[in-house]
Amino acid sequence: QVQLVESGGGLVQPGGSLRLSCAASGSIFSIYEMGWYRQAPGKEREMVTGTTNGGSTNYADSVKGRFTISRDNAKNTVDLQMNSLKLQDTAVYYCYAVVNSGRTYSTYWGQGTQVTVSS
Repeated sequence: QVQLVESGGGLVQPGGSLRLSCAASGSIFSIYEMGWYRQAPGKEREMVTGTTNGGSTNYADSVKGRFTISRDNAKNTVDLQMNSLKLQDTAVYYCYAVVNSGRTYSTYWGQGTQVTVSS
């Protein structure tokens, strides 16, 4: 099994910054992809950003230029630096990892961390 533990959520004013972190542990041979989704109240979960172990990275249009993902392949961690936060960034943020256990690829999710942007 694989566990993802997130940290770093909280309350911030519009225009402020937050940094989320996620650490994966457990039966990991390698991690192909790590990243973040988010889910706002009453909305579907949406992709925020993801990065592969080859360095390919994608961002949702709504966060381009404001959010930056960084990954440490040796430590199986991924961070999300969020700048210039907007009210509409308020959501529960979920870390995910596509893990190669040595025999198969599976997607795992963290428990979620709340990010609230409010004045």
